Amino acid sequence: MDEALIREQEQQLQKTGKYYKHICWMAVPPLCMACYLYGLRPLLLCGIAMLTGNLCDRLVSLLRHRVYQNGDLSNESFALVIALLMPVTVDIYVLVAAVLAGVLIGKEVFGGYGSYPFNPAAVGYAVAAVSWPEQVFRYPQPYTAIPLWDASGVPVSSAIEDTLSSGGMLNYSSIALSLGEYAAPMGTGAALVLLACGLFLWSQKDAHMAASVSFLATCALIAFFFPRQAGLAESDVLVNALPRLQCVRDELLTGAVLFSAVFLINEPYTCAHHRMGRILYGVLVGGVSMGFRYYGVYETGVCFAVLAVNSISAWIDRTEVRLYRLLHLPASGAGKEAAE
Repeated sequence: MDEALIREQEQQLQKTGKYYKHICWMAVPPLCMACYLYGLRPLLLCGIAMLTGNLCDRLVSLLRHRVYQNGDLSNESFALVIALLMPVTVDIYVLVAAVLAGVLIGKEVFGGYGSYPFNPAAVGYAVAAVSWPEQVFRYPQPYTAIPLWDASGVPVSSAIEDTLSSGGMLNYSSIALSLGEYAAPMGTGAALVLLACGLFLWSQKDAHMAASVSFLATCALIAFFFPRQAGLAESDVLVNALPRLQCVRDELLTGAVLFSAVFLINEPYTCAHHRMGRILYGVLVGGVSMGFRYYGVYETGVCFAVLAVNSISAWIDRTEVRLYRLLHLPASGAGKEAAE
């Protein structure tokens, strides 16, 4: 029994290790798109983030007297996700602080690899968002010349969220939104690239469609039936279906919603572990995310929603297991009686 448990744990470690490696590789296409839109500064920021995450791993290994694992890329994957959620103009010290918070507070404080209840990337981003909102939620326009080291002089704005929160409609074509040609976090705008990354992760069985699809479907349904654009919420659904669909497009393609469906929702240790639990997990994250977007002060409310639902993901798993046993034990007991 012990040997079986050990083999199961080893298989789980191999599976999660493959997930983090694929996340690192899948961060490359959004990074390339960010470099196309903003120059070389995204490459610098992602390199600094990965270096910070790697040094944290080495430092913790030294302090805990354990062997440093070269193949463990969890810290690097968390660092890359945090960096891609940031605007390209963010100061380097803010990014470093976010990675330190995500790795040391979000991961190592709870015991390290596999023991954390909250998504470390979401923890790091939330700390930076609360501490430096003027840097985290203001973005430059694409194709702006961004200095490599000091980007403090670059004009920034929060035009997308200001327009949506005031009940307006975005004046962007679907092509522009799909390619990320609007002011947004540097790795979250190119919807077509993110969809390709998500399909690859799904094909490698790293991403679970149940969690991601239920998350996106919940966000889409809320945006369709309860749009925040002026006048649409009280109008007839069928008559104004087309404007409502545009609201769905605007909500899903902005605010890092699609990015989170690919890179945040399916983190193996913080997502629910069973199919029905993943569906419920995605629905809850979607509902809380839209609540943050509609009534909160932060555009990227999905990271805060992930942290909120992480607190009950273990309870979701336990509840599903208990329900499964309640539904199947009587049937098995009846089968035994019939056999006798």
